[in-house]
Amino acid sequence: MHSHDTSTEVLTQAVLRYAVDRIRMDPPPLDGPRSATELAAMAGRTVTARGIGGLEALRVFGDVLAPACISADHPRFLSFVPTAPTEAAVLFDLVVGASSIYGGSWLEGGGAVFAENEALRYIADLAGMPDSAGGVFVTGGTAGNLSALIAARHRWRMRAGGRHDRTRALIIASKGAHSSIAAAGRAMDADVMSAAADEQGRLTPAGLRALVDGLSADDRERVIAIVATSGTTNAGVIDPLEAAADVADELGAWFHVDGAYGGAGLAAPSVRARYAGIERCDSFIVDPHKWLFAPYDACALLYRDPMQARSAHTQHAEYLDVLHTDDEWNPSDFAHHLTRRVRGLPFWFSLATYGTDAYRDAVEQTLTVTREGARLIDDADHLELIMEPELSIVLFKRNGWTMPEYQQWSDRLLADGDAFVVPTSWAGETVLRICIVNPRTTLDDVRMLIDALA
Repeated sequence: MHSHDTSTEVLTQAVLRYAVDRIRMDPPPLDGPRSATELAAMAGRTVTARGIGGLEALRVFGDVLAPACISADHPRFLSFVPTAPTEAAVLFDLVVGASSIYGGSWLEGGGAVFAENEALRYIADLAGMPDSAGGVFVTGGTAGNLSALIAARHRWRMRAGGRHDRTRALIIASKGAHSSIAAAGRAMDADVMSAAADEQGRLTPAGLRALVDGLSADDRERVIAIVATSGTTNAGVIDPLEAAADVADELGAWFHVDGAYGGAGLAAPSVRARYAGIERCDSFIVDPHKWLFAPYDACALLYRDPMQARSAHTQHAEYLDVLHTDDEWNPSDFAHHLTRRVRGLPFWFSLATYGTDAYRDAVEQTLTVTREGARLIDDADHLELIMEPELSIVLFKRNGWTMPEYQQWSDRLLADGDAFVVPTSWAGETVLRICIVNPRTTLDDVRMLIDALA
């Protein structure tokens, strides 16, 4: 399997040609899903005793499997949170795969970890975190939130000197918090309480205060963390971070900010002031694969005091003892993982290639299209804008439509290869939501949707 014969050279050229051609597509085809039955009929059996050969496997992928995946970097992929990796980031992802770097320890991957830390420093500086801040790239926001909350619980128990070793922890978030916060609670066997939110899904200081004031003395002692969101996934609104930080300080609790989607807005001067208070966090996450133009998968997890996280997460085993020195930065020590690829390197390479000014301008570009698109939607007689966008998500509805009509429209757009926009719900009603994080998404793309809804 390691021979460098002619067939290997041919396969290498074919794979590289496929990758470069895909990167250069502007835009790529939107494509769409097929059923398992259809794919089985089209692809045939691909895993066999003797193998089908690399060129045939690549053909099956290119002709059958890849077109059955929606291109999340298409400028009219506007559902969920899209991705829009730069050409440099995607190219360097190939380098990461080819380099076989183990990214869990400084001993084995110090050069790569150094570069990842440079990229993490960029994000920490955007958030106004101290020079001591540091962290690690994990797979996504779910892993980042869980790892941060594990560190929060560890600090809480260490401070209690054994008194809370068997106490069930309590996490306070808002009703607009991402589903991964509840998932973290289940994984940790901790309670999660939701404070009241306003009509836009934003945590209210009064709601948070009322929840905390209503806690019993025992429950107040159980609070390990206050979780605020900087950019809710459904509406793109930012919680009042100063108020959340104040309550965390009062309780002596960890203050965690989930910016998996919206944290990238820190790069944009036009919205930076809306994040006031984020610099007070104990931990913060943002996913570069969402709005910072990196490929899947990369979540930047940052801690104000990384040593507290290291105390919580370091795994101890005889064969790992050689790694545990005080002056080495081992990424495996800062999250609930051990083995990891250096998934932050494509983001680092893109930052190093284009510069942070280009990142600022690209985020501002998406915000401009969002604001101008919202104006077009608001001016359309057949549509109703639900709220002014705070970041890059627009919620709106088609007057007179119900769920079946939205779904039929959405399915038709995808089947025709025009756009991917799925319905969501808001205040118990089916509505539409578009998320603009791709600088190649234009105002004409929004116009196309408005016209298609007429």
